[in-house]
Amino acid sequence: MLISSLTAIASGILMSIQGVWNTRVTEKAGMWLTNSIVHAVGFVFCLCVLFFTRDAHLEGLRVVNKLYLLGGVLGAGIVYTVVVSIGRLGPAYAIMIILVAQTFASYLIELFGLFDTEKVPFMWTKLVGVGIMVIGIIVFQWKN
Repeated sequence: MLISSLTAIASGILMSIQGVWNTRVTEKAGMWLTNSIVHAVGFVFCLCVLFFTRDAHLEGLRVVNKLYLLGGVLGAGIVYTVVVSIGRLGPAYAIMIILVAQTFASYLIELFGLFDTEKVPFMWTKLVGVGIMVIGIIVFQWKN
């Protein structure tokens, strides 16, 4: 549990840094060139890691839902929306809104058992948690 939690923390930190870096590159190079470069560099990096880890299960590609292979398209959309959000709202405010949306969407995915996830029962406490996050954003943006 500790390692998984630290991994999640690292993910949040990396996504925040990546969003700011991508926004800075976009300001100079343009949105879709930046998006293309980000994904090309990520692709090369992943191939290098794959070469060393040998973590490939090609037979799994035959049985996986083909819809799930469109994750790269979602990735391009993610880079686009994060860059636009950070550019217009600033890093902290944009990431807070992104996290609330991500939390709410993830709960809906679990609640309805979408995309082969385990279905969970409805709990008011989870919606209250999202509400508290929204209140946190309001307090964070509060002007003195």
